[in-house]
Amino acid sequence: MDNNAPIEKTKLQNVKKIIVVASGKGGVGKSTVAAGIAMNLASEGYSTGLLDADIYGPSLPLLFNLKDKRPLVVDKEGKSYLVPFVSYGIKLMSIGFLVDTKQPLVWRGPKASSGISQLLTDTLWGDLDYLIVDTPPGTSDIHLTLLQNFESDGVIFVTTPQIMAMDDVEKAISMYKNEVIGIPVIGVVENMSWFTPTEHPTEKYYLFGKGGGEKISKDFNIPLLAQIPVNETIGINCDSGKMNELMLDVQVYEAFKKITDSII
Repeated sequence: MDNNAPIEKTKLQNVKKIIVVASGKGGVGKSTVAAGIAMNLASEGYSTGLLDADIYGPSLPLLFNLKDKRPLVVDKEGKSYLVPFVSYGIKLMSIGFLVDTKQPLVWRGPKASSGISQLLTDTLWGDLDYLIVDTPPGTSDIHLTLLQNFESDGVIFVTTPQIMAMDDVEKAISMYKNEVIGIPVIGVVENMSWFTPTEHPTEKYYLFGKGGGEKISKDFNIPLLAQIPVNETIGINCDSGKMNELMLDVQVYEAFKKITDSII
């Protein structure tokens, strides 16, 4: 194979911008951040889609209270397409809509890559201003498939203030900034920056350390887009599929507003 040959990437028809959300580390709230970004863009009037690209641990069905739901399949010009679910004005697609999420998905890398490609190209997204792609942890074949095969317009990285999370995020940033297959880095989001009790909104408790997002921002010369706090209701809202209630918290809403302003 000629390593100097230009990489030809597919551009999804009728999708203006694809924004990837990545982290390199699991458990940092990346899926919640991706969903929050999509919700905020939709609330601003943009036609928005959200693809759950985490083949092995899909979160989107739970976040939007769509567990065990199956999408409609339609034929168009001799080919079968998936019809995305729509919730809070967002078009949603996930492998979790197609398999039994209680059973492990035993797929090797090539099949996982093929699966994510099909979800991108065989979903009837329609006209979208933004398609947000929530990627799995790590720097796996799925990330390479997105970078090598599809035209993406930028990536946002999610970290927590912890040193362990930052180490993995730094590896992911290096991958996405690769001069051959890389895409523009929009910035980094620090999630779970501090704990603020709902009844005491002026108090801050730095449960997971402090300054991680700022350090990554300086080390890689990329913007720190926002710091998202956590409180005792966020986890409850996510687990019960009430993503709309997440935005009722003023601090959380303002953080996501900063992120979407940067994207726009």
